[in-house]
Amino acid sequence: MERGVLGSRCAAGAGHILGKKSGVATSCGKTTFTSFAGSTKHEQNLHGNVKPLQLAANGSSCLANTSPVLKKQRILSARSSSAHVVTTFDDAKGVSSSVVEEKIGVLLLNLGGPETLDDVQPFLFNLFADPDIIRLPRLFRFLQRPLAKLISTFRAPKSKEGYASIGGGSPLRKITDEQANALKIALEKKNLHANIYVGMRYWYPFTEEAIDQIKKDKITKLVVLPLYPQYSISTSGSSIRVLQNIVKEDSYFAGLPISIIESWYQRDGYVKSMADLIEKELSAFSNPEEVMIFFSAHGVPLTYVEDAGDPYRDQMEDCITLIMGELKSRGILNSHTLAYQSRVGPVQWLKPYTDEVLVELGQKGVKSLLAVPVSFVSEHIETLEEIDMEYKDLALESGIENWGRVPALGCTSSFISDLADAVVEALPAASALVTRKPDDTDSDLDPMHYLTKMFFGSILAFILLLSPRLISAFRNTML
Repeated sequence: MERGVLGSRCAAGAGHILGKKSGVATSCGKTTFTSFAGSTKHEQNLHGNVKPLQLAANGSSCLANTSPVLKKQRILSARSSSAHVVTTFDDAKGVSSSVVEEKIGVLLLNLGGPETLDDVQPFLFNLFADPDIIRLPRLFRFLQRPLAKLISTFRAPKSKEGYASIGGGSPLRKITDEQANALKIALEKKNLHANIYVGMRYWYPFTEEAIDQIKKDKITKLVVLPLYPQYSISTSGSSIRVLQNIVKEDSYFAGLPISIIESWYQRDGYVKSMADLIEKELSAFSNPEEVMIFFSAHGVPLTYVEDAGDPYRDQMEDCITLIMGELKSRGILNSHTLAYQSRVGPVQWLKPYTDEVLVELGQKGVKSLLAVPVSFVSEHIETLEEIDMEYKDLALESGIENWGRVPALGCTSSFISDLADAVVEALPAASALVTRKPDDTDSDLDPMHYLTKMFFGSILAFILLLSPRLISAFRNTML
């Protein structure tokens, strides 16, 4: 997650009134593939087990007995020139000899980030205008864009300082393009020729632009691969929601077989790749066995998990268990801890907080620490500025003497090869996405309800936008 707001993936301080507590479908120890046939969604693991899911009226997916939880514009220049590919499968590891003429597309989803300092404020506006980032109650949703304008204007100066410190912009687009090219090559080695597209949620190339190019290229089967190992409403979920909304309005995509890989932190290739990086960085310490492994994950507001059923915390904890288990199998028995970074605003976020834990570890006498940015696969402002600068300085000031940091996976060959395997395995699950239209009895159609919303919403807008005192307090909170 780009920390263009120095911790704004879920800057929920502007509004956190959620609906009923909901359940969530999680996948532990298997890759989750989502596909839709008719009005049914399927969760399929690597062994072919399929669980039927229903589709909610708003286009989100949910288990039959739970409330909805599961919900990223320029195009990558290097795309396949082949119009036909071999797409039949012998097993979960490769493509066999039976030939079907299809045109396969792979859509990589990521957050995006400002490439110049002038891009920072509009990038922040796009971020905060997302209802999955600032979760306003239905009554006040018409204030989403005014609030996004207010917050992005106040946050832009500080965020520009952060981006200036790492070279004047985010490297996320460049790295994601490199990952896309590497994935294309890895797929070709597995005899699968595919067009690769990059769709960013909040900056160029936007998801909508990538989807438009997919349509122009007449792709016949699509695999959607968010570049977030763990699923969260505010990352993968937000990007998937964009795709679902487009499907509702576009007959081409309504009939296009699509398979969505919602999370992949539990794949052996990812776990082993992370363990490889950690093992390598530990060897750089004079006494590797004394180093504490410090996993720092991007946080989300606590309400996302407790009220909206976000599986992110559970998946993150499971991810750490898998990585440490792999290290243990190699004879690496270092202690470890997990904390969450990048909180912002007056609400409670997932705990423990990275900055507080660093101080506590220093007070307890920990002298060597290896930071692991576990929720990121690309370098960006949260690794290059927040971890490498802010947290490193805080750790050293707190008494930690030896500091190291594991790099993001980037284009690590074993990682990219595993992503290619995930794409190959997901293809058989692809089927048409179908979403139901909202019920005609939606309360928004009630004139009295609409007038009530406008009345109270206008009062709130007046308070937030015209009261200098509250603006000042709000600004201090957000900054």
